[in-house]
Amino acid sequence: MKKGQEKLGWLFASPYLVYSLIFFVIPLFGALFLSFTNWNLISPQYENVGFLNFIQAVKSPGVKAAFFVTYKFMIIFVPMVLIGSLVISLIINSLPRFKSFFSVGYFLPYLASGVATSVVVKGILSYNSALNVWLRNSWHLNIDWLGSQILAPLIIAVMISWKFMGYYSLILTSGLESIPGEVYEAAAIDGATGWIKFFKITLPLLYPAMFTVTILAVGLVFGIFTEPYVLTGGGPGFSTNTWQIEIYNQAFSKLNAGYGSAIAIIDSVVTFVTIIIVRRLLEIWGKSYGWE
Repeated sequence: MKKGQEKLGWLFASPYLVYSLIFFVIPLFGALFLSFTNWNLISPQYENVGFLNFIQAVKSPGVKAAFFVTYKFMIIFVPMVLIGSLVISLIINSLPRFKSFFSVGYFLPYLASGVATSVVVKGILSYNSALNVWLRNSWHLNIDWLGSQILAPLIIAVMISWKFMGYYSLILTSGLESIPGEVYEAAAIDGATGWIKFFKITLPLLYPAMFTVTILAVGLVFGIFTEPYVLTGGGPGFSTNTWQIEIYNQAFSKLNAGYGSAIAIIDSVVTFVTIIIVRRLLEIWGKSYGWE
């Protein structure tokens, strides 16, 4: 009986296991192999160059920029999307009716194409757009939105936050709905006000959902590509040059597939280490609330 249940379990898990093998495990080992070669993506001939690609990547200005740009996006994007999604979830949870309707409305930006959204934003912020014409004529402001090393990353972070706030708010809303109402009633009897309820009840009991959303947001930062590629191409001055843009430029624009694979491996290691560190910090925060 037990062996039959195990076989049934493996049977149900097999589609995902096959999918992971084909699209994750095999490509991972393929990229690891290519990272030690000088393959140019076209020629069937290549040579084993050892760790040369990794040494060049560590010294590369583009890779160094991608490393720091990613953490810059993390500092801007993660708090922004966490606060925004939390506010949305609190609003939705407080509604007496039509919660599903508003949840879907906030979720719609997540379904929007990143390319289409980026093209629209690029048009709005272009030199001759209605916004910039009005700013020049009315306020004598000539702002180069996407040509500024300060504004460009901020605009991209705001765009991505807008896209994912609705998605993350669904997770947080689910966490809010799991909090028993009796806890709030008991707190009200003890004289707890709104902010005290939020910091002493809502936030601690929302920890599992906040943990999930934070990890998802941190992981997302390392995969940013569409928005900076369409809006700035990684510029100005490498200020929006993400890991994915650097990998794409090296592997597909310059046809240095081996070198691009080495950068991808480095990106994977940095992503893994960062998520582990963030997870440990979140677990310490959770233990302060009694979560183990």
